[in-house]
Amino acid sequence: MYYNNAVQPLQGKDPMTSLPWYHKTAIYQIYPRSFYDSNDDGIGDLQGIIQKLNYLHELGFETLWISPFFSSPQADFGYDISDYTDIAPEYGTMTDALQLIDEVHRREMKIVFDMVMNHTSDQHPWFKESRSSRGNPKADWYLWRDKPNNWMSVTGGSGWHYAEERGQYYWASFLPFQPDLNYRNPEVKQTMLDVVRFWLDKGVDGFRLDIFNYIYKDREFRNNPLSFKLFPSEDDFSGFFQNPKYTVNLPESFEFAKEFRNTCEEFGGRLSIGEVSGGKNILRKFLGDETNNGLTLVFDFKMMNFKFTADYFRVLIREMETHYPKPFMPVYVFSNHDRHRSIYWLKGDMRKAKLLALLQLTARSVPCLYYGEEIGMNNSEFSVATALDPLAQKFWFIPRSLSKRIGMLVNRDEVRTPMQWDGTKNAGFSAAQRTWLPVHENFASINVERQSKDSGSLLNTIRAVMKIRKQEQALQEGSLELLENLPQGVLGYVRKFDNRQVIVLLNFEEQEKEFPFECYECLLKLSASDEAKEKAIRLDGFGGMVVTAGVVRL
Repeated sequence: MYYNNAVQPLQGKDPMTSLPWYHKTAIYQIYPRSFYDSNDDGIGDLQGIIQKLNYLHELGFETLWISPFFSSPQADFGYDISDYTDIAPEYGTMTDALQLIDEVHRREMKIVFDMVMNHTSDQHPWFKESRSSRGNPKADWYLWRDKPNNWMSVTGGSGWHYAEERGQYYWASFLPFQPDLNYRNPEVKQTMLDVVRFWLDKGVDGFRLDIFNYIYKDREFRNNPLSFKLFPSEDDFSGFFQNPKYTVNLPESFEFAKEFRNTCEEFGGRLSIGEVSGGKNILRKFLGDETNNGLTLVFDFKMMNFKFTADYFRVLIREMETHYPKPFMPVYVFSNHDRHRSIYWLKGDMRKAKLLALLQLTARSVPCLYYGEEIGMNNSEFSVATALDPLAQKFWFIPRSLSKRIGMLVNRDEVRTPMQWDGTKNAGFSAAQRTWLPVHENFASINVERQSKDSGSLLNTIRAVMKIRKQEQALQEGSLELLENLPQGVLGYVRKFDNRQVIVLLNFEEQEKEFPFECYECLLKLSASDEAKEKAIRLDGFGGMVVTAGVVRL
């Protein structure tokens, strides 16, 4: 990989700068249980994150998203919260959380917490009180019915569960130990927004919002219509032979997105990024219609099932530009704690991983990278018989051959293994005798220490691209135009800002490509064989380049 260190940041006034920080940042997701263990108990913790902040700062990502570390029975590893304003002891203390916020800010970075607003743990004091009787002060804080209707949970099967104490059924969109809060009760909504204010007041810069599109359910509990689909998709939630018309993406949830945004704005510009799904028209409703007055960002998970071709990404970019024009901003994300790691789809090919990273970090978007992606960490393969993931325990009967064929991740443990820091015991993650999940068996060859010493590694490629992204304002907030008439298998686009043009060229095929092209300066190339000639570009197989076109007179 070649990187031109002579490139300097743009100087002087930036007359077109208008984007808020959360529309030009880059996000790095940390799964705290697996990031770094500071006290040798086999579980990652908040002090572990603090000890690795210099690494993250040097990597170049400006915003850290931390998956939940609030008090929890850990039945779903933090996505079942029993106290929103306290810290699970295995991760640390409130003092540690406040230190983490301060240390992130000291490095001029931002920190985003993962807020689970749709449901609590069944061990939360609110739910314990609610289920105790029909007449207690929190009796209406959750969704209760004398008889279930036909609503199915996200994971299949009825989402209604019987509580003997009050002789009624409660609703859980996800798993039985995660009862949904009743946002039609004004007291519930006020309390949850006050939780948000609690953390904003502590200095948190925003929130990732778990299954935000499930928050409101139909007031009249009408039965969902029949569907002939077995499995839901990103565009169509119909599945398990039911259309969830009355349990997901209700108009009240779109309005609540605006309420949530207004709450955040009480503390100045804050990020809010929604885990929501549906067609792109649905996703836009969570952002706002004509103006971005809802959530600041949403994930578009359809791209997680990407195909590694120029044609696929050309269509993707065109769709993103169509559905998320200014003042909106798309998010490019290819993996997370619930989905296959991106290298899985690339069959372990690091050349392809570098090309994918170059696209993700230079397209017009807020890129979001899952921990370990920067070194090409891959899925592990674990037996469902030993699974800690409650979803794997539910779907133990699905054979791996079938899940592979349909691209389904049954056991999420496989993408949550400890971060691979070096080639020592437990990949340098922990000195414990046993870590909460086994380290991936490839840790001796795939780790941060080893890739740091290799100038052409995926890790150093991402560091170099992030450096250019910071220096070139066009890559942070410039417009994007796709280039036409490029060779088969080559994708190109130009990012424009003020009087500067930065061009990205990507070869998605193994054969080298050479074609006429004039550029001014090469900023980065993925392969030593990539070359910017006088009036031509040569790209190696899976090669990529970032070049400039000089000054454009506007």
